[in-house]
Amino acid sequence: MRILEGRENLATVNIESSSSEDSKLTNPDPKNQEIKYNADQAPPLGVASVKVIGVGGGGSNVVARMYSQAIPGVDYVAVNTDAQHLLSIDVPHKVRIGDQLTRGLGVGGDPELGREAAEESREELYDLINGTDMVFVAAGMGGGTGTGAAPVVASIAKETGALTIAVVTKPFSFEGRRRQAQAETGALLMENRVDTLILIPNDRLIALSDETMTTANAFRIADDVLRQGVQSIAELVTVPGEINLDFADVKTVMAEAGPAWIAIGNGRGEDRAITAARNAVASPLLDAPLEGATRVLLNVTGGPDLTLQEVNQAAEFIGRAVDPEANIIFGMVTDPRLEEEVRVTIIATGLPTEDNFGPTFEDLLEDSLSPEEEMENNQEPQIELPGFLKRFRRKND
Repeated sequence: MRILEGRENLATVNIESSSSEDSKLTNPDPKNQEIKYNADQAPPLGVASVKVIGVGGGGSNVVARMYSQAIPGVDYVAVNTDAQHLLSIDVPHKVRIGDQLTRGLGVGGDPELGREAAEESREELYDLINGTDMVFVAAGMGGGTGTGAAPVVASIAKETGALTIAVVTKPFSFEGRRRQAQAETGALLMENRVDTLILIPNDRLIALSDETMTTANAFRIADDVLRQGVQSIAELVTVPGEINLDFADVKTVMAEAGPAWIAIGNGRGEDRAITAARNAVASPLLDAPLEGATRVLLNVTGGPDLTLQEVNQAAEFIGRAVDPEANIIFGMVTDPRLEEEVRVTIIATGLPTEDNFGPTFEDLLEDSLSPEEEMENNQEPQIELPGFLKRFRRKND
């Protein structure tokens, strides 16, 4: 495993864009970029240590975007098998896994190779994560490293005792059935290895955008929602504000919570907080009615003019939309970049889980045809199974 170093971590009081110049990696050979990672540096007493680990290309891109926005008190790590991609992003700590297996060339979209790469580097990953209070694992499901390695990283985080939250995306329909099948399997594996799994179906993001939906726009929006999912939780603990939560508050909602859903709403003008809350409740990202939620984490973010009355209005609106007995904890964060705008982010758990994550591992096997059945029926397979599922099927036929 190679650990690469970029800029030092930022520690600021307010959320603001970084004004430092981006660092330049002058040596093109990633093997000569191995520096050091000070995993022994503990946060001050009473402050939770938080790591955001992006796994694979998509997850690493999200971490790079978060780092550029400088959320204080968070340690950022990009984990990938592709050395060139790691060199192209600006993240403080870059971890190349599976050196012997992939030689830094990626896994060619094969989740099994992604898993093996993470297992090869398991000991180093454990040392990297050990001692962290809260770990976010961000990944795009469907590819090789994100799908295969992210569940391994998550299981290591749980093994260390960290509160482990995964925020992952499912691919757009236009990315193909094979990628979707791999994503479903990756999500199922991830669900069993984390405290909370927030799954974002990319297809639903189209309804959130007024932009002309080019392919580039689609992936940018997907990355941004993934970022907001992580940021909305992390900043409640790490960013000073009028209403702060501590690590124990977040743990109350997120520990052993299982599947969770994210909803984001924005509001401007008169009654902007109520508008933002209403838009969040109506978010197409929600896979089930919000009234079934039993645990809710609420983040109300606005500019310097955000008032406590507005925060209370948003919280009351959300309170009426969820289970009357729901445990709701909320915080208020001031972000100078949100001029005259309020953003409400909801993380809801305890919603009905049936069919929320699509077909199960077994469903994928049943719905696909074996090569012999395809020949017999002279038709294309209904679902193109990834290689590691085909191997599983052969073992069980």
